[in-house]
Formats: sequence, structure tokens, C-alpha cells
Amino acid sequence: MKRRRRLALMLLLGCCALAGGAASAEPPDREPQAVLRVGVVDGAQPCSNEENGQWHGLAVELWSRLASGERLPFVLESRPSAAALLRDVEQGNLDVGVGCLTITPERVNRIRFSLPFQEMGLAVLQRLNRLETGEAVLRSLLSRDLLQLLAAYLVATALVSALLWQCENHGNSNEGKRHGRRRTFAKVFQILATGPGTNTIATTTRGHTLVIVSYLIRIVTASLLVTTITVEVVREPGFTAGDLRALSDLEGQRVGARPGSVSEEMLKAINAAGAQPPIRIVTLPQVIQAPALLLQGQADAVLAEDQQLQYALQNSPSRALVITLRGLQQESQAFALSPRLDGVTAARINRRLSALKRSGVVRELQRSAMNKS
Repeated sequence: MKRRRRLALMLLLGCCALAGGAASAEPPDREPQAVLRVGVVDGAQPCSNEENGQWHGLAVELWSRLASGERLPFVLESRPSAAALLRDVEQGNLDVGVGCLTITPERVNRIRFSLPFQEMGLAVLQRLNRLETGEAVLRSLLSRDLLQLLAAYLVATALVSALLWQCENHGNSNEGKRHGRRRTFAKVFQILATGPGTNTIATTTRGHTLVIVSYLIRIVTASLLVTTITVEVVREPGFTAGDLRALSDLEGQRVGARPGSVSEEMLKAINAAGAQPPIRIVTLPQVIQAPALLLQGQADAVLAEDQQLQYALQNSPSRALVITLRGLQQESQAFALSPRLDGVTAARINRRLSALKRSGVVRELQRSAMNKS
């Protein structure tokens, strides 16, 4: 009996040893990576916007590549404005705020930012009135390049006319004797300059050659004229709206700005400094709506980020709008990081962001975002 008990005890101890060995051979469970709550703002093209349930834009794509490279699981959460996004990041309701968020001195005191990924300034979008547009078109038609081209055409035509007039001996012809040499030369010049009637002023081989030369000069000049007018008039380079030279010139005007944006803060600061009459701030839900706000007469100007105004202007069919005062308050833009985000994750975000900038990915995404129109 004792032998049986001893054998049973030995078997029990052996099973316990095997179980302990198997348990020690299994790897310990890894702590799962926490899912980051990432806030984004809709209607901030070309940085971030939502279409049919899908998020697009420079900042969103940049974050997606960053998170994929660092294997950071995340979920996107929409916020109505940049101000609401930054507030939730500051309070720890979001881990990361993704967008082209400007790093201002006031925000740095409250919020932690990632490494900046681009520099951007503010600009003003205005509407050209008809008088200004007419003056601008007239200035373009009287531009130095256009006048020089016309002068070169007239000189070349006059030279060919003189050669043809001498080659065909128009001065001693019956018509030349009857009407005079000056009028005969003027007729040859007019025909070569306009085209119709060239078959009546040349009979010799040299004369016909000069007519062909005149034709080539005419068509080449006409092509250059069309190109010059297209560049100078249709694209309206250098057109300015009114006498806007500084933001202080916006006093008394209706200026559109996004709620909670740096633009709105700047306009409020101008009013607080004693602007008389004060600027009337018009709520702009999305910068992409800026052209419609101006064309419908609801605002006199729009203050927003230069990049966003360029995107809005590219997507507007109107040519009666112009961007002025570009490069105002140049500051860096970055992602916002919650104070509750651990230092290791924050370091990984900055490291990957630096690598993406160095490899040219940020520049590539900027071009891609601006070309999506």
C-alpha cells in the first residue's frame, strides 16, 4: 500500500513539473498598443476634408504615412474647427490633433506641438470691381512687352515693304507716277501688313519670295501676340484690388474668417488695438467657400492661410478674384500632441516626421494636394 502511495505521489510531482516547464516555455503576453484618438477638421482644404466618409488632404495623408511607418493604431474623430480640435487636445480628450495647425506664441503656452512640417503665412482674397478690371486689362494691353512686339512687327513689315517696292520698281510704275511714291509705298505696306491683295503687288520671283517672308512674319507675330495677351490679360498677373497695402486698410470692411482661426484672432487684435471704424468679421464656414462669399457680396475680403486661399482660387471659375498681401505672419505648422501622450510615442512621431520631411515626402504631398482641383 505504501509503495502505491509513494508511486502516486511521484507521478503527481512529475506532472506538476511538466506543467511548470511548459508554462515557462510560453512567451509572456505583450501589452497591446493603445489606439490613439486623432482629431481632424473638416473643410480645411487642402489640409483635411471629408468626402463620402473618407478623409483626404495633406495633413491626413502625412499622418497616415507616419502612423503606418511607426505601426501606431489610431481612429479619426472629426471636430468642427481648429479651435475645438486644439481645446480637446489640450484637455486630453484627443491624443493627437492632425491638420495644418499654426504654432503661435499663444498656443505654445498651452499646447505641445510636434516637429513642424511646413511654413505658411496668411493672405487676403479680394474681388476686383469692373473699373479695376478694365484698368488692369488696359495696362496689360499697353504693357512694354506687347508694345515692343508690335513695334518689331511694324519695323519688319516696313523693311520687307521697302525691299518689295524697290524690287518690283513700284516707284516708276504707272500707278506710282499717277499716285506718287509715298502713296504707292503705303499701299504695299498695308497689303503686306494685312494680307489680302498680295497677288497684285508682286510679279517677279524675288517679289513673291518677299511676300512669303512677309506672310511668315505675320503669322509668327500673330501667334506671339495671342500668347502675350493670354498671359497678360486672361491670367491677370499683378492685378491688385483697391489700395490695400496693409491689414489696417481693412478697417471698416467686412472680412471673412474661419471661427477660432489665427485669421480671426488677428482681426480681433486689430479691432482691440482701436481700429476705427472696426472690422466687421464675417463667419466663413470653410475657406473653399471664400470665392462665393465675395462674389455674392457678403464680404469685402477674406483673410485665411495662403495655401488654402490658393486652393479655393484654383477651384473657382471666376477671374474677378485676386490674392493680395501674401506671406503675412509667416509661422510654422505642425500636429498638436496631448499632454497625456507618453514621451516614447511623441518621440516616435517626431522621429518619423523628420524622416518624411528629409525624404521629400512632405513636398510631394504638398504638390499633390494643390493639384487636386
